[in-house]
Amino acid sequence: MYARFFGLRQQPFSIAPDPRYLFMSERHREALAHLLYGVRGGGGFVLLTGEIGAGKTTVCRCFLEQIPKRCNVAYIFNPKQTVEELLRSVCDEFRVPHRAEGATVKDYVDALNEFLLQTHAVGQTNVLIIDEAQNLSAGVLEQLRLLTNLETNERKLLQIVLIGQPELRTMLARPELEQLAQRVIARFHLEALSLKETAQYIRHRLAVAGLSRPLPFEREALRRVHQLSRGVPRRINLLCDRALLGAYAVNKPIVDVEIVEKAAREVFDGALPGDATPARRAAWQRPLLAACGLAALGLAVWAGLSFERRNAAPPPAAAAASAAASAVALAASEAASEAGSAAPAATAPAASTAPPPLADAKTVLAAGWRNEADAWRALGNAWQARLDEGEPCAAAARQQLQCFRSGGTGTLALVRQLDRPVLLTLGSGAARCQVLLAGLSMRHATLSTREGAMNLPLAALAGLWRGEFATLWRTPPGYDDGAPVDWLSARLAAAQGEPAPEAPTKFDAALRSRLNAFQVAQGLKPDGLAGPVTLMLLNRASGVAEPRLQPEK
Repeated sequence: MYARFFGLRQQPFSIAPDPRYLFMSERHREALAHLLYGVRGGGGFVLLTGEIGAGKTTVCRCFLEQIPKRCNVAYIFNPKQTVEELLRSVCDEFRVPHRAEGATVKDYVDALNEFLLQTHAVGQTNVLIIDEAQNLSAGVLEQLRLLTNLETNERKLLQIVLIGQPELRTMLARPELEQLAQRVIARFHLEALSLKETAQYIRHRLAVAGLSRPLPFEREALRRVHQLSRGVPRRINLLCDRALLGAYAVNKPIVDVEIVEKAAREVFDGALPGDATPARRAAWQRPLLAACGLAALGLAVWAGLSFERRNAAPPPAAAAASAAASAVALAASEAASEAGSAAPAATAPAASTAPPPLADAKTVLAAGWRNEADAWRALGNAWQARLDEGEPCAAAARQQLQCFRSGGTGTLALVRQLDRPVLLTLGSGAARCQVLLAGLSMRHATLSTREGAMNLPLAALAGLWRGEFATLWRTPPGYDDGAPVDWLSARLAAAQGEPAPEAPTKFDAALRSRLNAFQVAQGLKPDGLAGPVTLMLLNRASGVAEPRLQPEK
């Protein structure tokens, strides 16, 4: 509704877990490191806790994309189950055959034990992830502890990751669960974002949504957002979304503190910090009501008439709210009408075209390019660049483009973050080919091949891809193995929604500090070096025109 008003391509503060908006703060990276360490620790429990909306699911998604190869994962997201139900769910997730009817706890445990021993024999590991683990009963937790008794002489056969709210820590502190608590080999409590991280988080999401103008939040408004949201990402999303809608409704290009506070009252349905609590309000209201009652004895007729008038007309606040709601609805209708009339026929909704057919791994391998030049030509077409004259990367450099090769260390999380078409090198045994990744959803990869577009499930892609990819990125004017400092300074300002500072003449400490801050916001190691990955993300965040991955059709 408000996206076009603020120069955005899409709404930036949806609470849906869109990987393009992934923001890894220092705390989130520490949590991810604990999970990865725990998985490599050889068995036992790993514990991740945090407040509602703190980003536990975000960390878990990153963890799943970086989990070691040859690792089987079972993910339980509904832990409100009996012991038998949970064991059946674990078997189903690991695809362990078991009796369909009348199976006992022993039957499930025996089947799991056999599966774990077989996978261990071929060098595979197994991880069980349980989300919302604070809902587990004590009996189920004890059964999980017993599952970690399945082991060989060298190591335990099952790693269990418990993810939950702070109550989970309290549960594990109970005396009856001491044995389980002693088997926790790594634990981390995910704190909320700091004031600085909250501002970085807001800037990041607006940049991903296409913001190319100064940040539409006053400095004090950002401070108030952090105070009201308590630094919890989900609360930040809800509050900022409503604040931008409120600014749009009153035709304000900048969100101020007043708009933020009004949005907070609507979103959080309660008093703001600093307001009197309901109990305190009742304490001072009681004497006032008593005084009003005594006065009413002498003014019964007047009070009765006044009461009737008050019930006949809505209070001013309600009338104002109703008027504001009508204004928002009218504005939404006008915006939708304007968007519909302005949209050209070439940009009709993708739903009107049929999605690419679903393919399997064998079909994709057969359809991929064997000739590397043909694959690079397809990538060049996505960039509207001709790469068929000589060596592809040399041809790209003549068109202000640079090649980037992952060298076999790429991850799906990095591909999502770079958000651009990439050439994937796929292989199974001796068969190898290249395909163009044109789109990526949470379930499928949309691939361009010699035989046309195909959708491949991510589970099948994982069996073919070992992290090798290549892509292009647009270089700044005057690029020569490094970005010019004036361009770098201006792009950092655009990415962070700030006015462009006076162009520096050298790469000084101030510019390095700003670059470090951008890298932290993007989840990169803050090394202060403007390498290809940093520059690709800077291009995306600051609005440089580059092709992007298509959403799933």
